[in-house]
Amino acid sequence: MRQQRNDIRNIAIIAHVDHGKTTLVDELLKQSGVFRENQEVAERVMDSGDIERERGITILAKNTAVSYKNTKINIIDTPGHADFGGEVERVLKMVNGVVLVVDAFEGAMPQTKFVLRKALELKLPIVICVNKIDRPEARPEHVVDEVYELLLDLDADDSYLDSPVIYASAKNGSATANLTVKNKDMKPLFDAILEHIPAPEGDPDEATQLLISTIDYNEYVGRIGVGKVDNGVIRVNQEVVLCNAHDESKQKKVKISKLYEFDGLSKVEVSEAGIGSIVAISGITDIHIGDTLCAPEKIEPIPFQKISEPTIAMHFIVNDSPLAGQEGKYVTSRHLRDRLFRELNTDVSLRVEETDSADSFKVSGRGELHLSVLIENMRREGFEFAVSKAEVLYKKDEKGSLLEPMELTYIDVPEEYSGSVIEKLSQRKGELRNMGVASGGYTRLEFSIPSRGLIGYRGEFMTDTKGNGIMNSIFDGYAPYKGDIQYRKQGSLIAFEAGETITYGLYNAQERGTLFVGPGVKVYSGMVVGENGRGEDIELNVCKKKQLTNTRSSSADEALRLTPPKIMSLEQSLDFIDTDELLEVTPKSLRIRKKILDPTLRKRASMKK
Repeated sequence: MRQQRNDIRNIAIIAHVDHGKTTLVDELLKQSGVFRENQEVAERVMDSGDIERERGITILAKNTAVSYKNTKINIIDTPGHADFGGEVERVLKMVNGVVLVVDAFEGAMPQTKFVLRKALELKLPIVICVNKIDRPEARPEHVVDEVYELLLDLDADDSYLDSPVIYASAKNGSATANLTVKNKDMKPLFDAILEHIPAPEGDPDEATQLLISTIDYNEYVGRIGVGKVDNGVIRVNQEVVLCNAHDESKQKKVKISKLYEFDGLSKVEVSEAGIGSIVAISGITDIHIGDTLCAPEKIEPIPFQKISEPTIAMHFIVNDSPLAGQEGKYVTSRHLRDRLFRELNTDVSLRVEETDSADSFKVSGRGELHLSVLIENMRREGFEFAVSKAEVLYKKDEKGSLLEPMELTYIDVPEEYSGSVIEKLSQRKGELRNMGVASGGYTRLEFSIPSRGLIGYRGEFMTDTKGNGIMNSIFDGYAPYKGDIQYRKQGSLIAFEAGETITYGLYNAQERGTLFVGPGVKVYSGMVVGENGRGEDIELNVCKKKQLTNTRSSSADEALRLTPPKIMSLEQSLDFIDTDELLEVTPKSLRIRKKILDPTLRKRASMKK
C-alpha cells in the first residue's frame, strides 16, 4: 500500500542566473547546524568547481541535506543558465516540490520562466522566495505580482496562486512571511517547506524501484548514480536489475556494493534506504541517467523525459601549429579522445563524435558557455589543443527543407543604446517581437533570432552598450533557415613569418588595425596577430628589425610608441574567430590562427571558394 514518509522532504531550488540560489542554500546549511560553531566556511560552499567559484555560477546540480524539526530536507541546488538546462530538467524528477527564488529587484526573468515551466509540467508545488529584499532598489510586492502573472501565462492551475510567499535576504541569513515583520533567521522558509511541500510517497512493501537522475564521477570509485527510492527498500549487497524505459534491450544484473545518503555536504554510508530517500550508489560501471534499478522479480523501468538535444557544435583538434607541444602536458589525440569521452560520464547534454580524421572530434553542447567551460577546464588540467568556430546543428523536416535552432532573447538596455542593439540584431536575422519598460529605467527588447545570429555577438553587445546591457537567451525550437549571416566585418592581421615580435615591426603594423600581441611574443606564419579595420586579411611582418646605417641614429627608435595590445579572454577569442580560423588553446596561451598556415595554399583555397 502506498504511504507517505513524513520525516523526509525532497526539494529543488530553481531560479534565474544570479538570483541567489546557492547563497540561500549556504544559509539553510548554516542555520540547520551542519557546520560547527567555529568552522571556517567558504562562501557559496555548494559551488565546488574552480570555474563555478570564479564566475559565480552553478554548472552542475548539487545534492545536500539538512535537518529541521526531526525532518530531513534533501536540497538540490540547480544551475540557472540555459546552457545547463539539462541539469535542471532531470533533477526535478527526484523532488516533490520546488523553491522558486526570484530577485527582489530584477523580478521574473527568462530563465525563471524556463525553470518554472519545467516544474509545472511535473505538477510540483512551489514555495515562492523573493530574495535580496535588502537591496536598496528592491520592489518585493511588484515582483510577487510578476510571478503570479508568469503563472497565469504558463496556464498554471488556480491552486498555484495560493503558493506561499517568503521574503528573504540570503546574504543576511533572514526570511519572513510578512514584510512588516523583521526576522533574524531562516525559520519561516523552513516552515513553509515542511508545510507546503508534500512528503514523498511510495510502497515500502513493493519490489525495489529507483530511478537514476544524476551521475557523479570520482576517480577512485568511478561512476556514482544518484536517485530517489520510489518503491521498496534498497540494501547493500542486494542483487538488482539495471534497465531503461527508453531502451528495452538494456537489462543487466548488478550488485549494490556501496550505498550513501547525503548529510550536509558529505555522503554517509548506510546499509539500507527506504522510500523517498535520495541515495548515491557506487560500484556499477555502466550506470547512466534515466536508468532504473529494479528488483529481479519485478522489472519495471520508470519513464524518464529525454534530455534536450544539443544545438551547437565545435571541433576539438590536436594542435599542429609550429609552437605545438611546448606548453601543454597532454597533447596527443589519445589524450584528447580519452578526456572528451570521460566528460560524458557527468555531462548528459554533451555529445562527442569521432570524425574522418583521427585528430579531430566533433563536440556538441547546449550553448557557447557550455562548451567554453569545458575548454577552460581542459586547459587548466594541462591539455593543449585547437578548437574551430562554433556552428549550429541543423535539421531537415519531412519535405527536406533546412531547419535551424532559434532562440528567444531578452535584452535590458538603457534607452540610448536600444537603437544600435536593434540594428545589429536585425542584421543577424533577429526579429523584434516586443518592446517595453524594464525595472530601473531600462528598455526591455524581446527578439526571436537564429542561434547562429548570437554566436560572436556577446562581446560586440558589451561594447555597444558600454557594459550596461543585460542579455539572456533561451532555446525556442527549430524554424526554417533564415538566410546567410555575415559574422565579422573586420579582416585579420596575419603574421608573415615565424620569430619574435619586435617594437619596430609592431609600430608599422598598428596603423592597420588593433593588435593582439605586444613585443617579445613568439609568432608563426599564419598566426593572427590583430584585427584589420577593413574587411580583408592582411599579412604583415611583425618581426621586422630596423636596418641601422651610418646616417641614422639608433636613438630615434626610443620614440616609437606602441598602443597597448588588446588581450582577448577565452570567450572573446571564441567569438572573434571566423570559419577559416582556429583557436589554439594551451595552459598558458590563447593564439588565433588560420586553418591553413601556408599563404600560397590559403590563397588557393579562398579562390576555390
